[in-house]
Amino acid sequence: MSIKGKTVGFVGAGNMGEALIKGLLTAGLVPSAAIVATDVRAERLGQLERQYGIQMCPDIRQLVGRADVVILAVKPQVMTAVLREIAPGVTARTLLVSIAAGVPTARLRAELPAGVRLVRVMPNTAALVLEAATAIAKADGLHAGDLETVQEIFGAVGKVVVLDEELMDAVTALSGSGPAYVALVIEGLADGGVNMGLDRATAMTLAVQTVLGTARLLLETGLHPGQLKDMVASPGGTTMAGVAALEDGGLRRALIGAIERATRRSQELGRSG
Repeated sequence: MSIKGKTVGFVGAGNMGEALIKGLLTAGLVPSAAIVATDVRAERLGQLERQYGIQMCPDIRQLVGRADVVILAVKPQVMTAVLREIAPGVTARTLLVSIAAGVPTARLRAELPAGVRLVRVMPNTAALVLEAATAIAKADGLHAGDLETVQEIFGAVGKVVVLDEELMDAVTALSGSGPAYVALVIEGLADGGVNMGLDRATAMTLAVQTVLGTARLLLETGLHPGQLKDMVASPGGTTMAGVAALEDGGLRRALIGAIERATRRSQELGRSG
């Protein structure tokens, strides 16, 4: 089943909501007239209406009644209040999609009518440039084609994987938080270049493009990272000298530890809500 011909509603029109709107329009999946959004900030809705030609709907319950697919793009800390407000308007026709980090499906369902069609999704901030890594949690109670519809929506802003919900905390730690880790690596590479005499702008350009190019090379060739490392590293050369320094500094172990710790934190937050 396709998203084409359906109306998509956004409860929350922040950066991620805008990224998804841009992706849907860029991919030609839905026309602007079939996208409706609500947000607590009236000026934000006006901006998106002018920029993308979408429909504004200040009344959240009215939006839920108009949309076939409702994307809940609000902060986790306000999700419960939002669900309680929309619950009376949710029907068997409504497909709800939550992108609230760390909020498990069970907590979402507790505030909604029984049998609701609900999918939990974890995109990351790279959706802003249509290069997101998104995980979709398998869910019970969906209609035929619902999962494919959600895959189509998020496929418009990057790559999508489908997995069991118990793995979503690891997803949050890896791809959800991952842009921050990669940003630190890029900053460190640029700092190293400056330390060796490059000006800041040049060092940053080289660092960012090196990470971008390496990622694309791995994606398009299917090479294992170890194979790419071996392609670059010659015996006794500069690359191996640098790799040895990274191993001395524990880079690999530090990254593994970051995923472990962030996963545990995501689990804690999911239980505390």
